[in-house]
Amino acid sequence: MNRTDRLYALVEELRAVSPRPRSARELAGRFEVSVRTVERDISALQQSGVPIYAEPGRRGGYVLDKSVSLPPLNFTPAEAVAVAVALSEASGSPFARHARSALRKLVAAMPPQEGERARRLAARVHLLVEPEPYPRVSRVIEQALLHRRVLVIDYMDAKGEATRREVEPAVFVGGRGGHWYLVGWCRLRRDVRIFRLDRIGRAEETDEPSPEHPPERVMPQVPGLIFGSPELE
Repeated sequence: MNRTDRLYALVEELRAVSPRPRSARELAGRFEVSVRTVERDISALQQSGVPIYAEPGRRGGYVLDKSVSLPPLNFTPAEAVAVAVALSEASGSPFARHARSALRKLVAAMPPQEGERARRLAARVHLLVEPEPYPRVSRVIEQALLHRRVLVIDYMDAKGEATRREVEPAVFVGGRGGHWYLVGWCRLRRDVRIFRLDRIGRAEETDEPSPEHPPERVMPQVPGLIFGSPELE
């Protein structure tokens, strides 16, 4: 995790548990950095105007002002576990990391007693799910979609041919067999193409702005995922 991502994650962690404090040691363990690094990061956030203050005492730590934190969530333990089960369906998708983050925030925002009951119930619910198969590739594509930037990908097509493509990303699609796909304008083929994410060996977000490709313009191509048209690389 780079520093920018970590600064954002620190704020989200403190927001989720506010008004309860998190010590520098707890945060260091959570983000696998040193206590000194956490202290420098918190200082940088404070200087940028984020309302974080230090609460003294043995059980003290860093606290995010409650005005920017989540209010207590009145989920029952069973409701919280139901949400957890639903979010687990995202474990094989490009959004697995965000699903885990959302679940952590939900449980942290519950009243402590209910949150603990939810954890005990969740320990008795087991799902057989596969791990996220392409975490880095999906994150790069996600950022390119967000920033509207051209992607460069190394791709292995259905015939085993390896090519490097410049792609103007349009949409993510969940398709058959549990696979996820990137739909975009392929400059090599000069047409809309559908790329299976587990065939993308490498993805790089460039600095080049991508032309806008509204979903409604490219979605007519997507049924090829189901019927096996040539547009599926």
